[in-house]
Amino acid sequence: MQSATFIEDQQVTTASTLQNKTSKAMNRDLVAWLGVSPFFIFAALFLILPTFLLLVGAFQDPSGNFTLQNIANLFRSDIIKSFTLSLEISATSALGGALFGFILAYAAVNGGLPSWIRPTLMTFSGVASNFAGVPLAFAFIATLGRTGLVTAALVKIFDFNIYNAGFNLLDFWGLTLTYLYFQIPLMVLILTPAIDGLKKEWREASLTLGSSTFQHWRYVILPILWPSIAGSTLLLFANAFGAVATAYALTNSSLNIVPILLFAQIRGDVLHDPNLGYALALGMVAITGVSNVLYIMLRARAERWMK
Repeated sequence: MQSATFIEDQQVTTASTLQNKTSKAMNRDLVAWLGVSPFFIFAALFLILPTFLLLVGAFQDPSGNFTLQNIANLFRSDIIKSFTLSLEISATSALGGALFGFILAYAAVNGGLPSWIRPTLMTFSGVASNFAGVPLAFAFIATLGRTGLVTAALVKIFDFNIYNAGFNLLDFWGLTLTYLYFQIPLMVLILTPAIDGLKKEWREASLTLGSSTFQHWRYVILPILWPSIAGSTLLLFANAFGAVATAYALTNSSLNIVPILLFAQIRGDVLHDPNLGYALALGMVAITGVSNVLYIMLRARAERWMK
């Protein structure tokens, strides 16, 4: 009888212990979810809800009726030219940023430079990658504008006018050059961890097997880094494709890229057509979405070498 009572007490104690552990685990989970709730609220208000609204607006006319005309208007010649120009500028700045950013990042990490170079470069890259919009446009106008500091200095010192030579800050190459100011530092920040993942043992093994520097890059470094390089390039492309403040402040609508055209449709000037603006935004979301999905896929592939 006492044995049965003891066993029953043990079962009650075990059940109580399990209940307490379950309760504590639920409380920890609740606290954890409360901790990340601001992120989900922010994403819902500033990402998911606006995307849903522009998706709905893209298929409505000004009266709120369903229509496919806004989507059909995306295939107008002027809008196709806008998308083409935006894609060209974004691709050019992304490729240029990827190339020079990779060179800078590799030189800072594995180039044998003084130790103070890397933290200085990382600090500058962190600031420069977020320096955009009107301040960046003003900085380039003050530097490379027709009366800019560098332009005037070249005329005075070398009697060379870059504008007479064909340069124009307000055209395709001028905007691309401006974008490179934040594209290159962004590439440095993204690619540096991948370069850090290159192990010295791989280099030593290559030398032991008699490989040349070219062979080491061809068969070791590039196969390992290409997912990171390609993914980072796609991220730079999406970053440039969605930029509007810098382009508008710099060119003042002289370049008919998609973000400026979208801004014109929404703000209420002679081109005012909010529903066409929603369709343009939907097209931009589709392009940047594909770029980001490919970036995530390549990022996952690249992280295998960083474990």
